[in-house]
Amino acid sequence: MIPKGYNEDLIEKATNENKEFKSLYLEHLELEKKLSELNKSKFLTTERDIEKKRLQKIKLSGKDRMAKILKKY
Repeated sequence: MIPKGYNEDLIEKATNENKEFKSLYLEHLELEKKLSELNKSKFLTTERDIEKKRLQKIKLSGKDRMAKILKKY
């Protein structure tokens, strides 16, 4: 998945040149998978809903950091 507003070449360049970006990007993809699984449920227990919100916050924080790194490219 490519963050909105950035092209594939830029993502690839940043992934190859910046270890922090690569780590954040891989984490972003993993969080995307976990959230997708949670979103498939018609009903979430309180615990799963809290987990979903926690994952969304982590994902957003990582996405913000990735955007800051990409602005340097």
